[in-house]
Amino acid sequence: MALTGRAGLLAALAAIVVLLAPEPGLVVLAAALVLVVLVAADLLLAGAVRGLRFQRDGERRVRLGQSAAIGLVVDNPGPRRIRGVLRDAWQPSAGAAARRMTLDVPARERRRLVTTLTPTRRGDREAVAVTVRSVGPLGLAARQRTFHVPWTVRVLPPFLSRRHLPARLARLRELDGRHPALVRGQGTEFDSLREYVVGDDVRSIDWRASARRSDVVVRTWRPERDRRVLIVLDTGRTSAGRVGEAPVPGSGPSGWPRLDWSMDAALLLAALAARAGDRVDFLAYDRAVRAQVSGASRTELLSSLVDAMAPIEAELVEADAGGMVAAVLSRARRRCLVVLLTDLNATAMEEGLLPVLPSLSSRHMVVVASVADPRVAGMAAGRGTAESVYDAAAAERLRGERREITAVLRRHGVEVVDALPEDVAPALADAYLALKATGRL
Repeated sequence: MALTGRAGLLAALAAIVVLLAPEPGLVVLAAALVLVVLVAADLLLAGAVRGLRFQRDGERRVRLGQSAAIGLVVDNPGPRRIRGVLRDAWQPSAGAAARRMTLDVPARERRRLVTTLTPTRRGDREAVAVTVRSVGPLGLAARQRTFHVPWTVRVLPPFLSRRHLPARLARLRELDGRHPALVRGQGTEFDSLREYVVGDDVRSIDWRASARRSDVVVRTWRPERDRRVLIVLDTGRTSAGRVGEAPVPGSGPSGWPRLDWSMDAALLLAALAARAGDRVDFLAYDRAVRAQVSGASRTELLSSLVDAMAPIEAELVEADAGGMVAAVLSRARRRCLVVLLTDLNATAMEEGLLPVLPSLSSRHMVVVASVADPRVAGMAAGRGTAESVYDAAAAERLRGERREITAVLRRHGVEVVDALPEDVAPALADAYLALKATGRL
């Protein structure tokens, strides 16, 4: 049961009457009795909410920054009309627009209400409860009941870097259209024969074909198109830091976590590699496997990736680099391109990845991609006050440590991409195309 504002107003008027009455005691008793009778009658005449039935419909998936319409069908099997309000409660990050809605369902009929969600975070957003308040004809009291009507909306990564895909695909087509007589050795496949010219590697000479043609000919090679690309996403504590500006309205003023920027870069790389004919697999790891995608076809790859990435959250633990490398080696037994999306944090790298990196880089081509914090560059330029000078010194030290880690990684034969949040996705795609162009894949 719930009392409305009208009941409170009636009680206030009764109090005024009591103050003006010559015998307040009797008037108080009479006013209270009348108010109780009216409230009880209103409750009896209000439509019963206990037997209401609910059914949801609408979207199950939505990209971060977009809106989803979720329908709620209210079925009234009772003999009385239900008038009142309905509250459809969701998690705060679901961004439910109309939380309180007017409800008017005639007897033995149903009505459909719509709640619009504009989520502010990735992941699964669930409906909490539906509360119905059926008000009586006098408007003094209402019957109220809360129902559990489950529904889950999965909020997918927005893939904002999609706008860079056409330009990279154009470059990929240029690479495919070039004459492929460029490289030889591991990771290449035979393409055609041509006449020998000065400067060609003598090891490429096809002696049998040369004998048949009475001329020296060489074999030409092209990079294989079915190479494997394994994208590894570090979901440890360093991926939780927020950097840059939030590119999706409503997702917060403090920017996206590194994890989300890394996901965006991974999606662009996966889309590009799939178009290039490469097989793309995905692994999210900190101290255990959080998500993985393996063997997805080209048409299903992006949908599988965004669905796997959506519920991933950064874990506030130090990533187990040894376990991560072991997980990679167990899944990639043949030589492939391993792209590790992590942070170039000096301490985490020195104690985690660097000791186990040789076992990975000796068997695979490794690219480490990291999201740099744009605030560091701003701090490094500060000189106005003593505090800003100290901040600048700390920023320069951090930048120096990242340069040292980058140099160490490159000495191990690892390609490094260290870019600002908005630039990391196209920079990683460019690094992949450069490897393709030089025949290193």
